[in-house]
Amino acid sequence: MSRIVISRPPAHALGNGARLEAVLPDDYGELAARADTTIRALSAAYPRTARAYELLICDPRVDAHWNLSNYTTVGKLAYNDHGPIHARVTAAYALQIMTLLIEAGATLDVVQSGTGDHDDACLVTLCGVMLHDIGNATHRIGHELIGVLLAQPILQDILAQIYDDLEQRTLIMDFILSAIQCHDINPAPLFMEGAVVAVADGCDMTKGRARMPFDLGKLDIHSVSALAIESVDIVRGDDNTPVMIDVVMSNSAGIFQVEETLIKKINATPLRRLVKVRVRSLEPNAEAEKRIIGNAVLEGGKLKSIS
Repeated sequence: MSRIVISRPPAHALGNGARLEAVLPDDYGELAARADTTIRALSAAYPRTARAYELLICDPRVDAHWNLSNYTTVGKLAYNDHGPIHARVTAAYALQIMTLLIEAGATLDVVQSGTGDHDDACLVTLCGVMLHDIGNATHRIGHELIGVLLAQPILQDILAQIYDDLEQRTLIMDFILSAIQCHDINPAPLFMEGAVVAVADGCDMTKGRARMPFDLGKLDIHSVSALAIESVDIVRGDDNTPVMIDVVMSNSAGIFQVEETLIKKINATPLRRLVKVRVRSLEPNAEAEKRIIGNAVLEGGKLKSIS
């Protein structure tokens, strides 16, 4: 375990220079480092997407929004991480999903609409997922639309450095703002890129992310079930469902997290026919837990137990 500052607002905003701190598990920090490596590797084939990533992580406005979002969600509401680590982890998931969709020839709305190519579709997804939670800087309620407002000046500056054509730049920003607005499926996304953002957001549910609110005293089914999720990996599926989300849990309580955090989002998006979820249990300690469910698979919109 390592102690980190989860938010860095100005000292006068907290009084006497105080800073909210929480314990960040080493495995979650390592997941963030791996996420950065994954983002850079997958975006290497897409120069505009790679450029957008560098501009986003170097923008002090983005960093400020991420950190105050964590102060709001973790410090005030005892929710899980909504800051810079969550942004990177979800971005890595999103680009992995996009890579598999592109390989499978799936229809992407940025391409279908004539707005751009696969690089532009990946850029939309990346920017949408990295900025999707910044509205939490003001309040959790309505954070989707507040995020749209906060993202606009940032995107105007970033996209102006990537796109010369004003009309294309405007369309790209519209797609990104739609993804931010729809990431919590209220309303549900209509575009494939927004669907990827929503599902990637649902994939960040491992025990490391839940550790901070749990250590700060949150004890409910949401925090307990999240602590049961050991890992979430995006792997290649089959011809009909090219994306497989592989979830490993150490305790059957994790099935609640999979249902509430991930499957609801999949079922509400255009990805529902292209994604399969596989849930697996680690071998339980017979003295510590009675196994309720071993393995499960998403079929027909519902998790079903399999032998």
